[in-house]
Amino acid sequence: MLLAVSIGNSHITFGTYAGKTWTRRWRIQTVHAKTADEYLVIMRTLFDAAGIAPSAVDSSILSSVVPPLTGTLVETMSTLAGKEPLMLSPRLDLGLRITTENPAEVGADLVANAVAAYARFRGNCIVVDFGTALSFTAVAAPGELRGVAIAPGLTSAVDSLAHSTAQLPSVYLAPPPAAIGRNSVHSIQAGIVFGYTGLVGDIIRRMREELGGSASVIVTGGQSRIMAPLLGPDVAHEQWLALEGLQIIAERNTR
Repeated sequence: MLLAVSIGNSHITFGTYAGKTWTRRWRIQTVHAKTADEYLVIMRTLFDAAGIAPSAVDSSILSSVVPPLTGTLVETMSTLAGKEPLMLSPRLDLGLRITTENPAEVGADLVANAVAAYARFRGNCIVVDFGTALSFTAVAAPGELRGVAIAPGLTSAVDSLAHSTAQLPSVYLAPPPAAIGRNSVHSIQAGIVFGYTGLVGDIIRRMREELGGSASVIVTGGQSRIMAPLLGPDVAHEQWLALEGLQIIAERNTR
C-alpha cells in the first residue's frame, strides 16, 4: 500500500492507495511546531479509525513546500513504511517536462497538480489551486509544464483586510447574496469571492491564448469548493489533485 503525503502551507493532505483505488484520504492543519512523533500519532490514529493497518504501508512518496517540516515528515513516514519516502523533485520521471527558467523553483505541489491534470486531459490544461496562495499552472501538450501565475489566496486577502484596517472584520468565505453588499460581511465576501472569480477568469483567458487558444481547466485546493461553482460548467473540480499526481509519480518511479 502506498502512502502519499503533500505538505502545504496551511494543510497537509495524505492518503493511502492500494488496488488501483484510494483507501482513504485526509486533510490536517500544518503545524510547524509538531514533532515527527506527534505526526506519527495523528496518522496512526486516523489509520485506526479508518480500519487501516499501518503495517500495510510498504511504500511512500512526499511532496513539500514547507522546508522546516520536510525532515519531520520524512521521519514520520520512514517509521510507518520502514524506509524513507520517495521525494518529489524535477529529477524524477514525471511524465512531463518542466520548461520554466528554473525548474527547481516550481513548487512540488504545483508539479504534482500538473502531472495529475495532464494525465487526465492528455492535452493543454490549466490547474487553478485555491490554497494559501492562488496559483495557476499552465501545461502544454505533449507534456510540458510551461509556467505559473501566483496571487494571494482568498484567505490571505481576507486576513490582510482584517489586519490592515481598523474596522473591517475577518469573515467566513462564501458567495454573498449580491454583489452590492449591504453589511460589512457581505461587502467583503462580494469583493473577495466575486472579485477573485473575475481574476481567475481573466488569468484563465490569458493563459488559454498563450497556450494556443484552448485548454481544459481543473480547480483544486482548500477554497475550491466555494469557487468552482462560480467558474462555469466547463471547469472540473478535484479536491485531492496533488495526491493523484503523487500516486502517478510514485508508480512511474517504482516500476
